Amino acid sequence: MTRFRTALATLAIALVGLTTVPQDAWAAPPKPVPTVAQEQQAATPASPCAPTVKGAATNARLTSLFTAYGNDNSRLDDWTGADGTYSLRLPSGKELWIFSDTFLGQVNPDGSRPPVVEEGGTTVFLNNSFAVERDGRLSTIYDGTPAKPTAVMPPRDKNHWYWAGDATLAGGIVEVTYQEYERYGTGAWDWRWHRNVVARFAPGRLNRPISVHDLPSGHGVAWASATLKDGQYTYIYGVEDFGSPKYMHVARVKGQSLLGAWEFLKGDGTWSRNEADSARIMSGVANEYSVTKVGSGYVLITHDTTEVLSANIVAYASCSPFGPFTGKQHIYTTPETSGNIFTYNAHAHPEIAGNGLVVSYNVNSFVNTDHYRDVSIYRPRFLDVTFQ
Repeated sequence: MTRFRTALATLAIALVGLTTVPQDAWAAPPKPVPTVAQEQQAATPASPCAPTVKGAATNARLTSLFTAYGNDNSRLDDWTGADGTYSLRLPSGKELWIFSDTFLGQVNPDGSRPPVVEEGGTTVFLNNSFAVERDGRLSTIYDGTPAKPTAVMPPRDKNHWYWAGDATLAGGIVEVTYQEYERYGTGAWDWRWHRNVVARFAPGRLNRPISVHDLPSGHGVAWASATLKDGQYTYIYGVEDFGSPKYMHVARVKGQSLLGAWEFLKGDGTWSRNEADSARIMSGVANEYSVTKVGSGYVLITHDTTEVLSANIVAYASCSPFGPFTGKQHIYTTPETSGNIFTYNAHAHPEIAGNGLVVSYNVNSFVNTDHYRDVSIYRPRFLDVTFQ
């Protein structure tokens, strides 16, 4: 199995909740007994701070931007599709787009892409990359050379790879979180999550990190599905993933940098420096989600993982950045979901101007050859979500 097939197969299993991550990677799966936080979530009415979702519509600007860029063959070492789809406003005003698994290369006239290099084609497959947007134009960032591109966050060896989490800006330095995965055998599913790290990049040299630092990784929580700067703290949101269920965890650091001292939200609403005290705040979140300040409240946006292969994007709300998040509202049903095609990991991009809150989601297929047949499958989609 090639690196490409391994990564896409991992996505298909881990992100949509058809089965669990190998159990030797994390703690034993929870018994089907509600936690205190789940019981409170089920019993608590909608937050008084919750805005009401008014509607969602396609964000035409971003949709056309990435479609045109992905189909442009003026360069053959740039982006034709990816997932992950985090974003960060740089000090220069440029927008940094942060991707996990990425295709680089050309698009055929019929809308297909050549197979990946590992399968005898010309398409380069990387486990992570960047793109920078300025004045409505995109450029791809990778390490290596145009003839042999490599990931901006390089793996330690062929049996490890990094997928991106959310990012933040600290003292002018870009801090991007990554989850490291590893293969430990020859079987198709002999892989596991290994650890969390944060890579620090200079805004003027984004092709390789200045430094890489360990993040808390001792208790099976993948940080950071999302980050939020609010008041004197940066909140970090994670997921404890058993396929189904997936549990939300919350941590925070004082200031802007993720290298500060972490505190973890306990089940009683207090904070602890001990990662083992991190509580399951709620279930139903995806591997990527977002928490955003909207009006006087905080809105959590996620794909609904209480349903297998759900096409539904939903919102919860709270009066605080750490919950409880209640009052589930439907935002959007993704039209792409059908047959082998699934959608996942919706989250917001509050720094991007739109007709409402800009939200992205990813599209994928369980059939690897679909990514060759139709380049549009493995590209993000963008929405404008409005509230009243």
